[in-house]
Amino acid sequence: MGSVGLLLISVNHNNLGLLILNVSPSKDNSSSIHLLQITDTHLFAPNDGCLLGVNTAESFHAVVEDIVNTQVEFDAILATGDISQDHSHDSYARFVEGIKPLEKSCYWLPGNHDYKPEMFSVLPTPQVVCQQQVVLNEHWQIVMLDSQVSGVPHGRLNQEQLAVLDKALQQHPDKWSLIVLHHHPVLAGSQWLDQHTLKDSQDFWDIVQRYDKVQGVMCGHIHQELDVDHHGVRVLATPSTCVQFKPQSSQFCLDNRSPGWREIELCVDGQIKTQVKRLTHGRFLPDYRASGY
Repeated sequence: MGSVGLLLISVNHNNLGLLILNVSPSKDNSSSIHLLQITDTHLFAPNDGCLLGVNTAESFHAVVEDIVNTQVEFDAILATGDISQDHSHDSYARFVEGIKPLEKSCYWLPGNHDYKPEMFSVLPTPQVVCQQQVVLNEHWQIVMLDSQVSGVPHGRLNQEQLAVLDKALQQHPDKWSLIVLHHHPVLAGSQWLDQHTLKDSQDFWDIVQRYDKVQGVMCGHIHQELDVDHHGVRVLATPSTCVQFKPQSSQFCLDNRSPGWREIELCVDGQIKTQVKRLTHGRFLPDYRASGY
């Protein structure tokens, strides 16, 4: 499991809420960082909790099991929101237990369905931690932003979050940057989903455009794969570990594609190599009669 023999990582927490991963050269002289993105698990307290006909605990477990069985090499996990569907303490505890087989550190942020009081009653744990800024090595950093607006499905970055972004990019102008948040900062092409995008996104992009080493922005929320260029910055969204939404839909519409996750390689030269992986087709099909959730 993981990148044993490829990357050796030591962890140092400082007093600024900054996590530094010091990565030693690998045997093949590659200092690439390998990440997994897991998003929109929508877990419930009970084992039999279902979202639109899909048992979300079972689909989450199946995704983790598939990752373990494929023995993919990775250094850390990014969990990009909507961990819980029912706001319960036990749903967050279920995530903590469910992610353990992956062994590596998991950095999380909230989505619109998450309830922060319960979230913070369980998290962080030794494995599942919250960091606004993760310096991976001499080449890359990750900036993780909280786009949640309490009680509504759309997102927004308040002035504090925008300041976090600006400061992180100022601190390391020599490093490539990957920015991570829950809500999509570009239109996905589905009219009903694009009502719930990142509002006032131009404030976000105004900061990003001031720094020429921002290589990518990664989000969850839309329960589908997205890979587009926005003014020279790659924008990625990733399938949910449970229910999928059909792309390019004007109204709410479920997709028959299987739950998935994303593998990411952050290369020394600033390239982002990535692919979406899914469970075998036909697993965890939703209730197509549903008209919303």
